Amino acid sequence: MELTSPPPLRSCLYECTVMHHRLSPREHQFRYRIFMFSLDLDEIDSVAKRVLGFSRNRFNLYSFRDKDHLDLGKPTIRENLTAWLAENNYQLPSESRIQLVTLPRVLGYIFNPVSFYFCSDSTGAPLCAIVQVGNTFREMKPYLIREQSGHNFFRLITPKHFYVSPFSELDLAFDFKLKIPDDLLDLHIDDRCGNDRVLLSALTGKKVPLTSLRLAWLTLKFPLITLKVIALIHWQAFLLWLKRLPVYRKEERPDLQRDLYHPHASIASKNP
Repeated sequence: MELTSPPPLRSCLYECTVMHHRLSPREHQFRYRIFMFSLDLDEIDSVAKRVLGFSRNRFNLYSFRDKDHLDLGKPTIRENLTAWLAENNYQLPSESRIQLVTLPRVLGYIFNPVSFYFCSDSTGAPLCAIVQVGNTFREMKPYLIREQSGHNFFRLITPKHFYVSPFSELDLAFDFKLKIPDDLLDLHIDDRCGNDRVLLSALTGKKVPLTSLRLAWLTLKFPLITLKVIALIHWQAFLLWLKRLPVYRKEERPDLQRDLYHPHASIASKNP
């Protein structure tokens, strides 16, 4: 009896560089290296079976928990995302594919500044993108980009209406510029004040296979990535404080914090 090999995974890893460049009111720039998971939502269980150290909805070195993302009370992330899109008057075809670029839990700890969903039809043709932004208050806000802006490219300029950093005003706009991931990752999120860019952010990298061996190597190369990310965020915030940048407190403008998931107590009662 001839044994057949399982089909190759559409899920993969990206070895990445994160870049932030603040232009105003004072210049400040930094870069750091991490790796990200790119998971096909229909094969997360298959990844858990084939990749050592990765699990779904249970503890492991790396664990993907559906509830860590959009949670509308449905059992799976795909069902929750489909429900959220329907609430926003967008219907995915039944045979659609969804690829999620994100960080999982590492030894049970999760912090995800941003995740990206790329939706396509059964042939791989792009349909829409969703950017899921998080902050250190554990709040989450998704942004839907309904149409491409050029070949394999999504773009949207939209009011933030979300508190991300104490050193950024709340009445800014996000400028999302997303190339659909392939062998390379090239995702940009800028902060705009009118026509002026005040903060540039980029996530760029190269694709590598999602295998047990590759995951073990990247774990040695970039250990405890979620802890690294949260530690670096606080370190850079301290450096900005030393530069005497203006501080904007979260509770000052609840009117500019809208459509959040898991809203913090500072605004939950004022902006349900």
